[in-house]
Formats: sequence, structure tokens, C-alpha cells
Amino acid sequence: MTISGSTDFELDVADYIEEAFERCGIEVRTGYDLKTAQRSLNLLLADWANRGLNRWTIAQTTVSLIKSTEAYSLGTDTIDILSAVVRTNAGTSNQSDISISRVSRDAFLSIPSKLTEGRPTQFYVDRLISPSLKIWPLPDASSKYTLVFDRLTRMDDADASQNTLEVPFRFYPCLAAGLAYYLSMKRAPDRIQILKAVYEEEFERAAAEDRDRASLSLTPSRDYYSFIS
Repeated sequence: MTISGSTDFELDVADYIEEAFERCGIEVRTGYDLKTAQRSLNLLLADWANRGLNRWTIAQTTVSLIKSTEAYSLGTDTIDILSAVVRTNAGTSNQSDISISRVSRDAFLSIPSKLTEGRPTQFYVDRLISPSLKIWPLPDASSKYTLVFDRLTRMDDADASQNTLEVPFRFYPCLAAGLAYYLSMKRAPDRIQILKAVYEEEFERAAAEDRDRASLSLTPSRDYYSFIS
């Protein structure tokens, strides 16, 4: 037996559309078939962003903080901020990263002294169409602090049929199953239930595989125990 020695299997947009139509029991026949499937594919990718699935699009971003400046633009491709630190003495042997906590809109609004300056300790993500990140306290000097954060970004759209998608190979089955389910709602209503079940199973399997793997250590607290002699 001779194995292929190849690990470059990849589907483009046209391949996903053809696979999805076949699962619906129909064929791609017109240009509109391609257009409606492409639209469904982009909506599916948007749903994945809502589910927080695309961990492979996490980008670490560095921003030099400016004195007395509260808000920093994140770009329209930003979905959310996962974590952030304030870095001091960047690029030196004394470089230090200190975590800052995320607060809600209400908590940020309730800060009474918004013009206080110092080392930032909190941040709030204003999730507008063009989102921004706001920090508090305001930086007390320019170039003194560097904000380093992990942001979840949008996947590239499915545009031309020959485009490949920004998806790791282990998610190929999930994406094909999801597109088939989306198309079944328009073209094969008799298959909606089975295709939805397959999609949800593929999604759960892919999402479980893509989780963080780290050791967990739990230490019981004795602070609230009382002993009776």
C-alpha cells in the first residue's frame, strides 16, 4: 500500500456549494443558485462569529497609549476583545505586563472620576459597528504604556467561487454541513431536520476539539469553615 504523502486537501467556495447542494438532493444549475448559496455561506460565517467559534482568527494587537486619551479604534473587523494587559518598559530587560480587567458599559459609565490619570487598570469595549476600546485611568504620559490585547477578528468573506476560506481543515465537515442546512431551508425543506441535526453534531464536535487545553488546579478555601470543639 502506498500513501499519498499529501496533506493539502482544501475546498474552495464552489466545492462547498456543490457539496451542500448534493446533501440537499439537488444540483447547482443556474448563476442564481451560486449567488444564493454564497449569501448563505457568508451568513453562516457571521453565525460562527456569534458563537465565538473562530479561535484561529485571534490576533494579538499592540497599541502605544497616548497621554489623556481614553478611546482607541479597533477596526471594523474586530468582533471582541478577549484579554488585555498594560506593558511598561517595552523592549527592555525590565519589561512588565500587568493584566487589566474588563468592565461593563454601566460600570464604565459609573466611574465618577473619568479624567483621573495614571496606569490604566480597566477597559471597556464599545461594540459599535466601528468598535473602540476605552481605558481608565487615562494614561498619565505618552509612550509610557503599551496596551497589548487579543482580539477576535472576522473571517474573510466568501466572495469569488475560486476563493478558499479562512477555516482550518478540521472544520471542513462542519462548514459543509452548516451550508447544507442553510440551503435546505430554501431548497429542500423535507431535509431540514436531518441536515440540522448533522450540522449541530458537527459543530459540537468541532467546537469541543478547538477548546483551550490547560491544567486545572483547585485549592479549597478554609476561610468560611468554623470548627466546633
